[in-house]
Amino acid sequence: MSSPAPSALDVAEHFFASPRLSSALTLVIVASELAAVLARDLIGWPGALAVLGGLVVLASLSLLAQRHMIEWNGLLPISLMVFVGWAAVSVFWSQYQWASLGSILYFGAVSLLGIYVALVRDTIQIARAFGDVLRAALLLSLALEIFSGVLIDTPLPFLGVAGHLADLGPIQGIFGGRNHLGVIALIAIVTFGLELRTKSVRRGTAIASLVLAGALLLLSRSPVAIGTMVIVALATLALFGIRQLPPQRKRIGQVALLVLAIVATILAWAYRTPVINAFAASSELSKRLRLWQQIRLLNPLHELEGWGWIGQWRRSIPPYSNIVDAPTSGLNAYLDVWLQIGLIGLLLFVGLLGLAFIRSWLLASRQRSVVYAWPALVLVVLAVSSLAESSILVEFGWLTFVVCSVKAARELSWRRAFAETMSPRPLEE
Repeated sequence: MSSPAPSALDVAEHFFASPRLSSALTLVIVASELAAVLARDLIGWPGALAVLGGLVVLASLSLLAQRHMIEWNGLLPISLMVFVGWAAVSVFWSQYQWASLGSILYFGAVSLLGIYVALVRDTIQIARAFGDVLRAALLLSLALEIFSGVLIDTPLPFLGVAGHLADLGPIQGIFGGRNHLGVIALIAIVTFGLELRTKSVRRGTAIASLVLAGALLLLSRSPVAIGTMVIVALATLALFGIRQLPPQRKRIGQVALLVLAIVATILAWAYRTPVINAFAASSELSKRLRLWQQIRLLNPLHELEGWGWIGQWRRSIPPYSNIVDAPTSGLNAYLDVWLQIGLIGLLLFVGLLGLAFIRSWLLASRQRSVVYAWPALVLVVLAVSSLAESSILVEFGWLTFVVCSVKAARELSWRRAFAETMSPRPLEE
């Protein structure tokens, strides 16, 4: 007798559990968040929210279909859940509750997409997906800059392209600002370098991608990205130096590296003026200092709990409407978090970032595969650039951070280790 035909539910579950769907959905998720500014410029907020909502539905159905294949023990880092939870409950004391509620829903949706990517794809698959999307986004940025700055010599204001390529920058690409382009190009350099090292793409493709990302980084003329690049280069040398040590010496090497990092941080702060001048960032810093001073005047009014989560600033509502020349963020993720969800939120954010980085660094230094270096170095980019940008708190920056955080926590989960030690073992005969 022939077997009964599968039901519609079985067909749907097989479809949403398909690895091909997970792969395609991961690419679309990363691309949608990376090109969020471009999407809003082209289809507006309603269209962008419709895309986000559709991706959340598809990701939820895919997670549900794969529920039996996912290890649920220690699923999410507690630090991430606490931080997102604190941002969510800030709606109760927010000075702009309607805006906080919408921002929290948006924040939660991006968080869910990041969790989905981290759960259904391996680290090498995630890095490859980011590589493919970054390559396409940088090529599109270069094409638009050539069209605007060379071919027609006219800005494209509806896309945020100023058309300065003929003057060798600064350029913005599709990302709305030169600092955003610079940081994304730096993440791309880390990703393409990993592709070259792991031979996950053809050597020619990897080298061409590195040249493209490096060129756009330089053309962005972003002091934030250039300064971050120096730190990332030093971190890369340190990480691969630690990886070469024999296992019995790695702990000593990690302690020595920590001491060296602390000393370097103190020296950089002590000699901050010549460092700033070396990167020609004095004008950038002056603008930021004026903004940060205004934020510091607002913080004491709601110091512990903050004004309420908003994510990307809305200049139509106070206190942001009262800030002179207010941008769309605090241009410092740490001060931004302090302003929005208070000193408690800042401590939670620093703890979350610190735990994610420590876990990723330990994995990268212990594991034989070089692919584990990707989350660690990407987190270096995000953490350092957050001193002068708030992009880690929204869209692509937050998605990338959630992916790295969840992957690191699942590999080094104390809850999973505790469960394994508590599980009964078979009796020996």
